Amino acid sequence: MLLTPSPPLTPLTLFSVVIPARDEEESLPSTLAAIHAAFTAAAIPHEIVVVDDGSRDRTWAVLQALRATIPALAPVQNLGEHGFGRAVVYGLDHSCGDAVVIMMADASDDPADAVKYWRLLGEGYDCAFGSRFIKGGVVIDYPRVKLLVNRLANFLVRVGFTIPLNDTTNAFKAYRRTVIDGCRPFLAPHFNLTVEMPLKAIARGYTFTITPISWRNRKFGEAKLKIKEMGSRYFFICAYVWLEKYFSRGDYRRRS
Repeated sequence: MLLTPSPPLTPLTLFSVVIPARDEEESLPSTLAAIHAAFTAAAIPHEIVVVDDGSRDRTWAVLQALRATIPALAPVQNLGEHGFGRAVVYGLDHSCGDAVVIMMADASDDPADAVKYWRLLGEGYDCAFGSRFIKGGVVIDYPRVKLLVNRLANFLVRVGFTIPLNDTTNAFKAYRRTVIDGCRPFLAPHFNLTVEMPLKAIARGYTFTITPISWRNRKFGEAKLKIKEMGSRYFFICAYVWLEKYFSRGDYRRRS
């Protein structure tokens, strides 16, 4: 269990925010404005890479218009196969930062927590993981059924991998670029990428810290995650990383 930060590293120079977006025309203006304002106030050099993942509404037009007021915005279109995981990886491939945070388009993640992530990475951690379910964490208006499924799934992951993180399935996490590159290739094309990335990072020996974060339900649109479609996909990715962790003899672990 690696919780100790790495030795002092080269100072970080750019924080890339990667946001997958599909039919989020209503949510994006306030979400992006809040992120940009928080990072600017904290003097964090940043870019915001929003990936339009096959939207059928005015998402792309909205993004183009927002570039006039948010200079850090760098929208891209995923014209290939769609899916949450594919959109995130596309955003990672088109980002330039030496640190990356994945956030949601619906304003469910608090930009103040992303600022906290940046500072933790700056202290030398390879990964900054948030949890909504530890002391100091906040959850607002979480649908009851999804909450029950979430807690069960995270309990099983925590036991299966013997890790202290109890909110693995939440996408809102931050990584140094070295972690992103060290965990490739990513296999999960859908929301199961949310567990592939942190579990690979932990299994491969990258350092991490866990901090309380807040989450609130979206105001606009509908959630893209469909629980009934994701069960077997989550299981596949967890099994894949579990086999790597316990049977690969360290072939994929981080090299000092």
